[in-house]
Amino acid sequence: MEFSVPWDSFIGGMLLGLSVSILMLFSGKVAGISGTIAGLLNPKKNDSSWRATFLAGMVLSLFLVKPLGFDLPDVSNNSLALVCFAGLLVGFGTRLGNGCTSGHGIAGLGRFSKRSLAATITFMATAMVVVFIVRHIGG
Repeated sequence: MEFSVPWDSFIGGMLLGLSVSILMLFSGKVAGISGTIAGLLNPKKNDSSWRATFLAGMVLSLFLVKPLGFDLPDVSNNSLALVCFAGLLVGFGTRLGNGCTSGHGIAGLGRFSKRSLAATITFMATAMVVVFIVRHIGG
């Protein structure tokens, strides 16, 4: 089954919103990936099981949607050093911004957080500049 990019994005966004809403409604937890991982690396008492379950669900979801025609982008042609460097930059940015795109852009904006609005504007503007540089100047 072949989907077009707008529909893939629409369905993915709906599923993200649904998962963030369910987690917030039933447990009061914010579905920020960086915070979820940080909580596993530095666990508090009785706080790691939901985090591990949430992350396992993210990984296992690939196997559930793959038969429907969804797939991850092929990044096998990318330099491993570049991918590791990009991951470090993302990790640094999430610490600097006190959260990640899912924490601020989905959960934070849904709660009308001014800090999340500022963070989302910042990382979206930065992403646009980086894409422009890579596509038109450096790439």
